[in-house]
Amino acid sequence: MNKATNALAPSKEVLSQRPLRRLAASCFAVVTLVATAMPLPAYARSAPESFADLAEEVTGAVVNISASTTVEARNRTLPQLPPGTPFEDLFEEFFNRRGQNGGPGGDSTPSRPRSSNSLGSGFVIDPSGIVVTNNHVIGDANDISVIFPDGTRLKAEIVGKDSKVDLAVLKVKSDKPLKAVKFGDSETIRPGDWVMAIGNPFGLGGSVTAGIVSARGRNIESGPYDNYIQTDASINKGNSGGPLFNMNGEVIGINTAILSPTGGSVGIGFAVPASTAVPIIDQLRQFGETRRGWLGVRIQNVDDATAEALNLGTARGALVAGIDDKGPAKPAGIEVGDVIVRFDGREVKDSRDLPRIVASSPVGKAVDVTIIRKGQEITRQVTLGRLEDTEKQASLQQPSTEPPTATRQALGLNMSGMTDELRRRFSLKDDLKGVVITRVDPNSAASDKRIQAGEVIVEVNQEPVTSPADVTKKIDDLKAQNRKSALLLVANAQGEVRFVALSIE
Repeated sequence: MNKATNALAPSKEVLSQRPLRRLAASCFAVVTLVATAMPLPAYARSAPESFADLAEEVTGAVVNISASTTVEARNRTLPQLPPGTPFEDLFEEFFNRRGQNGGPGGDSTPSRPRSSNSLGSGFVIDPSGIVVTNNHVIGDANDISVIFPDGTRLKAEIVGKDSKVDLAVLKVKSDKPLKAVKFGDSETIRPGDWVMAIGNPFGLGGSVTAGIVSARGRNIESGPYDNYIQTDASINKGNSGGPLFNMNGEVIGINTAILSPTGGSVGIGFAVPASTAVPIIDQLRQFGETRRGWLGVRIQNVDDATAEALNLGTARGALVAGIDDKGPAKPAGIEVGDVIVRFDGREVKDSRDLPRIVASSPVGKAVDVTIIRKGQEITRQVTLGRLEDTEKQASLQQPSTEPPTATRQALGLNMSGMTDELRRRFSLKDDLKGVVITRVDPNSAASDKRIQAGEVIVEVNQEPVTSPADVTKKIDDLKAQNRKSALLLVANAQGEVRFVALSIE
């Protein structure tokens, strides 16, 4: 009995631990309650339980775009068969029956027009009937219809379009105010923020997809002003021109492109940010065309070697490689070799920033341009012109000193003074001055930088050269200053120039 009692009864040690366990459990419960009662930090916000309320709020403003283009069909004529060819009569009868030949000799019948159709998405931004979509959705269409969620179909006319940023503004006439959405601030979004897309994928009509912002500032080489928002919200063919919403129901992007080996969504979609789109849309509504600012320079990026050669410290800014004789930059005193680091108070981190900033600036505005010239930071004021679509590359000023005909070798380059024979041999422009490169060592850094025989060295470290001796002397001077790179301004046969930084160590 005693043994049984001892076996069932807890020992003194166990009894002595029971209050401690109760206390520990109680403390754990208290800590748990305190922890769950504390607010979550901003970076730990949970995903929305549903997008249904948001979708219901904005879907009425999202439309389908149907664009039809009528083109003349190409004539198909009877092949010209040599007289007496076997089956000549058979071929002629065959084409005549198919309506592809008007008679002997291959005369064609009048061409019949055919229609090409495209489907896309869009959204209403003004209750009066202003609709935004992509330029590539409507193309050169001569019949555009806007289809609303309730099935209403309205004819649309083009207010204006811009191929460089792929935007178009349409106008429809409605007997009642239309549901419209507003643009939001795309500059405040961050990678990881939730977004929702609505559009017309594969012609299915209003479809809602959701995801996050994957990245900002993407360059997909589609145009001069690439600055896309990347998202993993499903975007497919037909979503083009549709809105990308933030969680406040504001449009922060216009879905434009996808990156996909299959043609369908693989989670890499791109949208034009609202900050880029809104100024263009405003111009199209006001003028029916874009009116971008124009500085009149040709630029290139600054890499580490170029930054060292220019004594910039770090690679930054946009290096001026050419000045347009008729552009605003020339009278303002901006020169080839200047590095633009700030424009109208906005930092220019690299060469891709400058075209976007300049283009978004008003025509005729006087702006301060901060440049670095030979290690010194200076400011020039420029009154912006208007960028025209027909602009060609900048017309450049070249040194005019007559060169000697000596030959030398440096930096893996065989160089010669300019001669009539070399000008003819390499088809060099008559007004092109400098030192002619006659051979490039294939194992040199110059070859790696794609310098070629027949190109002309115009400057070394932003100083004109007219003979091979000028080049070698400037390189020796740089070595004496313990510089690691020489910055060459190199022109091709047509006179188009670029900066190339070569190691001199």
